[in-house]
Amino acid sequence: MTGEDHFWQLAEELQQSHRRIVIGTIMSSRCLRVGKEFLALYDAKRRGLVVKLPKERVERLIEGGKGEPFAPAGKVFKEWVLVADPSRRQWPRLLREGIEFVDRT
Repeated sequence: MTGEDHFWQLAEELQQSHRRIVIGTIMSSRCLRVGKEFLALYDAKRRGLVVKLPKERVERLIEGGKGEPFAPAGKVFKEWVLVADPSRRQWPRLLREGIEFVDRT
């Protein structure tokens, strides 16, 4: 299963348990939203999950070597982290964390 297949499988599971999760678009790509707020996307170029989390959590993931900065077009998004395919088992937990964060903002 590709990383993108895994992402969309998780998306389907999340939609069944969280009614506010919808598919939308961001930067001309499909993404997940919680209502109108962006939650996550799959970065096909870097082959990883990109998820919105609190800035401090993003920093810890990057410092711990479990994530990378998300910087499309060179601009770093401080509340977004990319977690590559080798770490896919983390994706469900990170998506749940993202849902909690985005649902509060």
